[in-house]
Amino acid sequence: VQLQASGGGLVQAGDSLSLSCAASGRTVATYGWFRQAPGKERKFVAFVTWSGASTEYDDSVKDRFTISRDNAKNMVYLRINNIQPEDTAVYYCSAGRRWNATDYWGQGTLVTVSS
Repeated sequence: VQLQASGGGLVQAGDSLSLSCAASGRTVATYGWFRQAPGKERKFVAFVTWSGASTEYDDSVKDRFTISRDNAKNMVYLRINNIQPEDTAVYYCSAGRRWNATDYWGQGTLVTVSS
């Protein structure tokens, strides 16, 4: 499985941002997004099933973040609304052979939020 994340950049606080992850290779059960803030450990953000029917979020982001899946394009998206400086991080997409697994990782895409 190959994963290619994109869509990061410099944004203003309060803006919205959509990250994309292009997936290829074998079929997996789960896709996910994680993030790693400067000097901190990588943390879970959200999971979505291959079909897109089920999702799971970290409590800290569930009100502003939306994960989605486009099966036809084999893409996974993360929509961030009302983005805040504390959302500054490298965002990674993941894929797993079972629910909430992380067997595969893409390279990260950097999101920087200015206040």
